[in-house]
Amino acid sequence: MEYVIISGVLLVLMIVMMFTVNAVFMEGPADKLRYHAFVDIGNGVSTRIVDLYVIAPGNGTIETKFDIPDDVAGKGYFVDVGMTGASQAILVQGGSIQSRIAIAGIGATKGVSGNTTGAGWNIIQYDSKGF
Repeated sequence: MEYVIISGVLLVLMIVMMFTVNAVFMEGPADKLRYHAFVDIGNGVSTRIVDLYVIAPGNGTIETKFDIPDDVAGKGYFVDVGMTGASQAILVQGGSIQSRIAIAGIGATKGVSGNTTGAGWNIIQYDSKGF
């Protein structure tokens, strides 16, 4: 009887450990990695937008193509650029993880909007007449 009780308790502990190990040792660090990767992606997109607007012509159009990672930690994500409150920001999100990056330098003077995913090439376009 003692063997059955001890085996039952150890089996229950083993089941609890299986769920805990996945959450603590795999999902937690992956979520942290995804957040920091989203911050890096948002900063990269913000820099590309500002760089394009710095060299934008007074009359005419300009466009640039750039590539961002297809996925982060094995999962896809979305990049949304636009107004958030009183300022413009880049929101990078995938699942429950998201980061919000301010568009530095042009947030008050130039209107920016759009969205994309990590798949394929991405394009930033500027037209002096507006869109």
